Amino acid sequence: MSTSHAGVHHPVHTRLVLVRHGQTDHNRDGRLQGQVDIPLNATGRKQAARAAASIAQNPPDLIVASPLDRAHETARIIGAACGVAVTTDAAFLERSFGAWEGLRGEEIRGRWPQEHAAWRAHRPVPGLDIEERHVVGERVAAAARSLIAENTGGTVMVVAHGAAITLGITALLGEDPETFRGLGGLENCHRSVLEPLVSDPSGQAMRLLSHNLPPDFTGAP
Repeated sequence: MSTSHAGVHHPVHTRLVLVRHGQTDHNRDGRLQGQVDIPLNATGRKQAARAAASIAQNPPDLIVASPLDRAHETARIIGAACGVAVTTDAAFLERSFGAWEGLRGEEIRGRWPQEHAAWRAHRPVPGLDIEERHVVGERVAAAARSLIAENTGGTVMVVAHGAAITLGITALLGEDPETFRGLGGLENCHRSVLEPLVSDPSGQAMRLLSHNLPPDFTGAP
């Protein structure tokens, strides 16, 4: 889609902003969260408030959050500052880590040494209900593409989780979530910005504009 003025055509830019939730006690203590529903702690709420103040200077058109409380509360704090209502979508849930959720790395390594070694080497870990990387990437990417297609020319903000966001971005860039390791993870309340290529405004082909921007980042994304 494009607009024109005096015979000049200008592409309409749609933006996708992906925000990781604020800190929780599990984050602070080095525990694997997955889909355990852990709330923000005091630090996480402060991080969300800082992110909200900067995002409100250039607010999104809509905000969609994972239904897990840590993401939903972060989104509500941002939404209140921006005057934007928040909806939820289970497609943006964190990756499930099955039997490992709530445990520290040393606990996992001690009880499942072979499986832990395989996971650290980015190999599949069967039998523990750990969601495969490509499954997470595709569910996040599919939901993001739908939002982009429905909101051409707008800014779509999704508040979700570290692994879900990183794997979703990987899939949106057309890379294989099982093998691609070119993205670092997002820190708490940091955000990344993508947009569809002009040649494919549906969001099937995306480019990454910014990655891991801090909560108080105030420049144009």
